Amino acid sequence: MSEMLILVPSGVAGFGLGVFFFGGLWWTIRRGVSSQRPARLFLGSLLLRMGLVLAGFYLVSDGDWQRMLTCLLGFVIGRFVFTILAGPPLAQLPVKEHGNAP
Repeated sequence: MSEMLILVPSGVAGFGLGVFFFGGLWWTIRRGVSSQRPARLFLGSLLLRMGLVLAGFYLVSDGDWQRMLTCLLGFVIGRFVFTILAGPPLAQLPVKEHGNAP
């Protein structure tokens, strides 16, 4: 029973890390489309998101493979939940057409 009490917070932390990572990716893509320097935005966002998520996995796992696996499971669940809540992908959004196309 005590193992479950340790694994549940690991899964919750993984869920939070997943929502943070994919929420940051969603924000970056939305902002990067209209940015004057999208490469800098995408690279900076990638490094920040990856660094924080890897540090989070390292701290949560504390050298235990079961905690790491539970955190990874929470991360994947967080991805699915965020994907459902974020709405349709950019490709399915209505596009404003410019009048200069042939």
